[in-house]
Amino acid sequence: MILVTGFNGFVGSSLLQLFKSIEGVSARGTSRLKPSQSEKEIIYSGEIHRDTSWHKALKGCDTVIHTAALTHQMNTDLNKKSIEMYREINTLGTINLAKQAAKMGIKRFIFLSSIKVNGESTYNGQPFTADDKPNPLDNYAISKYEAEIGLKEISKNTDMEVVIIRPSLIYGVGVKANFEALIKFINKGFPLPFASIKNNKRSFVSLDNLNDLIIKCIDHPDAANQIFLVSDGSSLSTRELVEKIAEAMNKKIKLINIPISLLYLVAKLLGKEDAIIRLTGSLEVDITKTNDVLGWFPPFTVNEGLHRACINFDNEKIIK
Repeated sequence: MILVTGFNGFVGSSLLQLFKSIEGVSARGTSRLKPSQSEKEIIYSGEIHRDTSWHKALKGCDTVIHTAALTHQMNTDLNKKSIEMYREINTLGTINLAKQAAKMGIKRFIFLSSIKVNGESTYNGQPFTADDKPNPLDNYAISKYEAEIGLKEISKNTDMEVVIIRPSLIYGVGVKANFEALIKFINKGFPLPFASIKNNKRSFVSLDNLNDLIIKCIDHPDAANQIFLVSDGSSLSTRELVEKIAEAMNKKIKLINIPISLLYLVAKLLGKEDAIIRLTGSLEVDITKTNDVLGWFPPFTVNEGLHRACINFDNEKIIK
């Protein structure tokens, strides 16, 4: 039996749906919201914190996939709050779950971390690797990194194996936040000022590719106590990303050529500096270790992933 935390989340809900379609796989999920009577495979966990009881959810399981987290949200008051808020859920909540899992004989604990543990940007064409010195810069990334440290200690002192996955930016059916907003703008045919952002490189990972790697990590013997980075295997400039989304949606797009320096100035005036830094900067990942250790390669190309992410887009929303 596999336990997937975060049924209400982007990755967790997708994983559970996928497991339902795989013959011979038994899985259950947890939710901080009370599930409906029809959701019999979902167990109510309540809010995740240092004292959450996981006994009912863990009973009878041999693998845990921990996707639940307080996520990073740009330009909201949430990011201004104390790191303790992130630590309570992402660090202490994770460590509490892992300790209970180890005591109940869970064999493998797969933790969905973040590429932000490596840092915010890459430079001079040098991508992040799984063995780089961590450089978490915001509260969310710090809380994820501290959870990784705690999990490594638990794995050293128990028989439970830990696998840490740091995905690059995830997209797919049901994606929210900035990626969804970008798809909406393209769908409506709005002109976008991204023609000049053609020299940066960013790595992305489709939900389908991420799920495929997670499944690989469930029972691959060499995944034990390792850290893996994951992406679609190629990087795109912001301009290339926009053009590929438009192509996937069969939409014509008008790109306006505005100097990057002017984009920075406007963003600063609007208090959107973080957004423009991400749009113009680079964040590449090297998945060579993932390839070599697991023999895993992304089964879906960027074009295929974007097509799946956009194909169900209907006016104002992405249909799950």
